Amino acid sequence: MTIEAPTPSSFRGVSLDASLTVTDLQKSMAWYCDVFGFAVAKTFEREGRLMAVSLRAGEVRILLTQDDGAKGEDRVKGAGFSLQITTDQDIDEVASRVREQGGTFDTEPTDTPWGVRMFRLRDPDGFRFTISSRAPH
Repeated sequence: MTIEAPTPSSFRGVSLDASLTVTDLQKSMAWYCDVFGFAVAKTFEREGRLMAVSLRAGEVRILLTQDDGAKGEDRVKGAGFSLQITTDQDIDEVASRVREQGGTFDTEPTDTPWGVRMFRLRDPDGFRFTISSRAPH
């Protein structure tokens, strides 16, 4: 059996945004803004209570929503996947700023065999991120 390459009519996305359900929206919003460097793009309230916040860092968008507890207060979040953000910024400078703001790393900044520099970290709920430079051309 031969597997053919996708044809030009195959699906071609242009961006991928993430929506994450968090335990403590205020705490997570502070971490994403103060430690990670995102900015608040929009907030969403219901009956005067903050329920979600849209964050932006360059072209990257993340929606944080407050967990309502319907699936259990202690359910595991962020298990089984990670989100990768590629940047044109100097990885060591980004990592230094994250560290200065109290962030901790799963992986310190390092060079990969495929020619990018990267580091890994987790948000307060355990969602994993890989931050990397663009691959050299």
